[in-house]
Amino acid sequence: MSESTILPIVAVLPLLSALVMGSLHISGSLRGERFYALVGTIVPVLSAIVSIFPIYSVLSSGRALDSHLYEWVSIGDFTIDISLRLDPLSAVMLFIVTFVGSVIHIYAVGYMRGDDGFGRFFSYFNLFLGSMLLLILASNPILMFVGWELVGLSSYLLIGYYYDSEGSIEAANKAFVLNRVGDFGLMSGIALLFVSTQTDRFSFVDIAGGLGSVDSATLALIGGLLFVGAIGKSAQIPLFVWLPDAMAGPTPVSALIHAATMVTAGVYMVARFSFLYEEIPYIGEIIAYTGGVSALLAALFASYQTDIKKILAYSTMSQLGYMFIGAGVGAYSTALFHLLTHAFFKALLFMGAGAVIILFHHRQNIFEMGGVARRRADIAIPMLVGGLAISGIPPFAGFFSKDAILVHTFASGHYLLWGIAMVGAFLTAYYIFRLYFVVFTASGDDTGEESLAEIPSTMIWTLYILAIGTVVVGFAGVPEAFGGDFVIGDLLSLPDRVVAISHTLEWTLTLMGLCVSVCGIALAYLIFVRKSIKERNGEAIYAQPLYEALYIDRLYRTVFVDGLRRVSGWCAKVVDDTLIDGAIMAVVRGYGRAGDVMAGLQNGSVGRYAIYMLTAISLASLYILNRTGN
Repeated sequence: MSESTILPIVAVLPLLSALVMGSLHISGSLRGERFYALVGTIVPVLSAIVSIFPIYSVLSSGRALDSHLYEWVSIGDFTIDISLRLDPLSAVMLFIVTFVGSVIHIYAVGYMRGDDGFGRFFSYFNLFLGSMLLLILASNPILMFVGWELVGLSSYLLIGYYYDSEGSIEAANKAFVLNRVGDFGLMSGIALLFVSTQTDRFSFVDIAGGLGSVDSATLALIGGLLFVGAIGKSAQIPLFVWLPDAMAGPTPVSALIHAATMVTAGVYMVARFSFLYEEIPYIGEIIAYTGGVSALLAALFASYQTDIKKILAYSTMSQLGYMFIGAGVGAYSTALFHLLTHAFFKALLFMGAGAVIILFHHRQNIFEMGGVARRRADIAIPMLVGGLAISGIPPFAGFFSKDAILVHTFASGHYLLWGIAMVGAFLTAYYIFRLYFVVFTASGDDTGEESLAEIPSTMIWTLYILAIGTVVVGFAGVPEAFGGDFVIGDLLSLPDRVVAISHTLEWTLTLMGLCVSVCGIALAYLIFVRKSIKERNGEAIYAQPLYEALYIDRLYRTVFVDGLRRVSGWCAKVVDDTLIDGAIMAVVRGYGRAGDVMAGLQNGSVGRYAIYMLTAISLASLYILNRTGN
């Protein structure tokens, strides 16, 4: 089997398995969990195993693998191919999606055990994975957009998985609609790119070579429109409000969305178009500051949430903000490095949170939990690893990737942005250890001695796989100041902007970042361990605007949802009832009056009929005499 034939297998296997499992579940011919568990996990694992060799081949040689399947559109000299391309960027993404995705699928077997829609869940789950694989392996923007929309469909199905719950359906609709807003920008950007470059095949390689003929204003507009799509998909300001509500789906869905699929697509897309953004660095600054503001606000929001999954949801929004900071200042490899490390520690945190939710009988308020560490150390240890990683504590992976973004941001002269990112780093350490101390080390008062639910073994050992990965993957990006050579940067071969910085300054900035993180952890310790946390679940009352994300969701609901309802009500009353119905009823009433007149003429009186006839004959005779001149 050649390397190029492996790519279609990797992409098609999950999609095909989704079709098979979905058909069997809908037909009702197979209801047992065993088949769906086997197919639902073996296929992602098989995709991960099969992709090892091409990933290694591409990363070790720096060359790309192309797999042309067939010609999709052919109009004159212009063609769009159904073809896949594995280059260093998509190779790293392929590793993230297949490896981390496979672990989450295995974890989901235990989490979803006993669910009535077990087969339906794994059908959707594999569809999600296959859609993301199509997105990252696409060789042209059109095919990438197909994967992009399939990812949106999959997220809609999984967020609304509990379709008998009104909250789940509302959350799925919100995610779907807000992503369509972003997708309109993406579609417009792709269309403008097509018109402007006029390449024969419209592949990423051809587009990169055809940018020289496009003026800077058009490039800026294209870059801005494409980034609107990334804002929607990666839940950045102002299109972020769908992400916290997306927690309505099962926890494995949250893990897959946040670690390996949907929200990472926006960062990947910006990196994929890095050749475009290098031509318009001022748009890059907009990207960076959008990410910075999103990172800071999301960290503030997370600091006042009480739902364990919503804390992690805002955490994802914040960490994606750091990735956009990196991409915006031209550190594309660093942004992708943080995406890689984030995939491991965020999947770990969500899966650990899912174990805790099961443990406490599906409660999600962290202040209704407590004392987990002394009774379930097997969950507490990997969660601690994830918490230290996202906080940027060495030697865990998040330290290296977050620090690389902070250093590059400072060295490139974006001091305000660096300051925003530092505050976000402090808050990150604070909110994640607020969660950890409340759930794992605090007594829990009323809940401390309650009976805990059993946790399937697949939900435990998968945590340790990701915990090991969280420790290991960071060493792919050790900077020169620490004796490394930032291997990930060489592997990705992206057009990173080189910045000059001394090792002394890099050490200083690193120590400052570490001190900020330690201070955040210390503050969480002082508040939630040294002091009583009884009744602390009411703390959000004192910061209600942050608890409700500055009321942005409420603003959208008032302006768009309620506003459109009012407009539609007005249209129904004025346009429909008054204008359209009024015009129709006027015609009807006119016919009615005409009928009344005709009815009056036909009243059954013979005398009147004789008068009518004589009058008509007389008028006709006068008319004839007048016409003949007699």
